[in-house]
Amino acid sequence: MGFGDLKSPTGLQVLNNYLADKSYIEGYVPSQADVAIFEAVSGPPPANLYHALHWYNHIKSYEKEKASLPGVKKALGKYGPANVEDTTGSGATDSKDDDDIDLFGSDEEEESEEANRLREERLAQYESKKAKKPALVAKSSVLLNVKPWDDETDMAKLEECVRSIQADGLVWGSSKLVPVGYGIKKLQIRCIVENDKVGTDMLEEPITAFEDYVQSMDVAASNKI
Repeated sequence: MGFGDLKSPTGLQVLNNYLADKSYIEGYVPSQADVAIFEAVSGPPPANLYHALHWYNHIKSYEKEKASLPGVKKALGKYGPANVEDTTGSGATDSKDDDDIDLFGSDEEEESEEANRLREERLAQYESKKAKKPALVAKSSVLLNVKPWDDETDMAKLEECVRSIQADGLVWGSSKLVPVGYGIKKLQIRCIVENDKVGTDMLEEPITAFEDYVQSMDVAASNKI
């Protein structure tokens, strides 16, 4: 198992292909497996390796928490595709390429600086494009049951009270009266909420505050949309 040489373009391509249908190296949450591979990569992958770059930036955001991530860090050869061998840091070079090695390293140093400059430019371009994308707003469709005290409660007034509650990220929807027995009907009303702004606990307190009409409130259903 492995990704080849993670410090080489070929190794990064293997990593990118591996992450095409995965969010993390192992499992469904960040772990020490991600930390091990992250530390083996010399820097952000180029912008054309989108999956690897997205993963790299995501794991980088856990930099201060990486020691507390779950799992045990293993050798690099314990991760990745089964048909690829890890060669990161091995310095292995085919004999047929020996004549191409620059023993003095001066050109390599210049190329390294140029590669780093290009990588930084590509990363800046990627971050710029990402920043321009509108953020997705997480919403939920919530169905509430609002119960009156008895069969003499003015249900029209009860619904009017409920709908009078206004908040940023809250939109009231359809409603109906549902029989519960002994001539009593409860108000069943739907609302759309932005998850970051409105929680069901924030609705319960103002609704039950109409104590002349409302006995209790509970959530019948809640689905993300």
